[in-house]
Amino acid sequence: MGESFREQLLEDTAFLRAEQKLDTELVDKVILQLNRIYPQILTDKEATRFRNLDVPTSVRLGELLTHLQGKGDEACREFYRALHLHVEEVYYSLPTRLRLRDSLNPLASPQIYPQRNVLNDRGPLFFLGCFGFAVGMAFLYYYGEANVSGGSRALGMAALGLKRKAQEVLIWYTEEGIMN
Repeated sequence: MGESFREQLLEDTAFLRAEQKLDTELVDKVILQLNRIYPQILTDKEATRFRNLDVPTSVRLGELLTHLQGKGDEACREFYRALHLHVEEVYYSLPTRLRLRDSLNPLASPQIYPQRNVLNDRGPLFFLGCFGFAVGMAFLYYYGEANVSGGSRALGMAALGLKRKAQEVLIWYTEEGIMN
């Protein structure tokens, strides 16, 4: 990645404070996640302060982000984990996540490349015309060979590897072709 989680959080702070998808309930879930799972990052007293409903959500979120940046890189990483767990759509729309996804780093995420070459841009009528021509040539070859050289003998040889009913049909067809 190159940059620390603290630097990423510093860059994402403006986006997170402006994002309307982070309502009071979601901010509380993230605060409780940090408090319960990682009490060394967010103590009970700090969690109570950041969950104060008298303060607007954007202000509480801004104070929480500033507090986490002061705690260090590990606290910022755990904030990203909690955000990913509770508000996945916001997590994937963060500016640092978008930049990471769009980067050319092959280890970051698998790249999906758009198809560059179009095999046939002539349309469906061209395909049908070519297909019809190929079918016509196959009919001419098949029926032309049967009239000239008794070409249905190949069907008798093909019947060797098939089941009993298919063998009977192909051998019958071969015998009928020889009689004509």
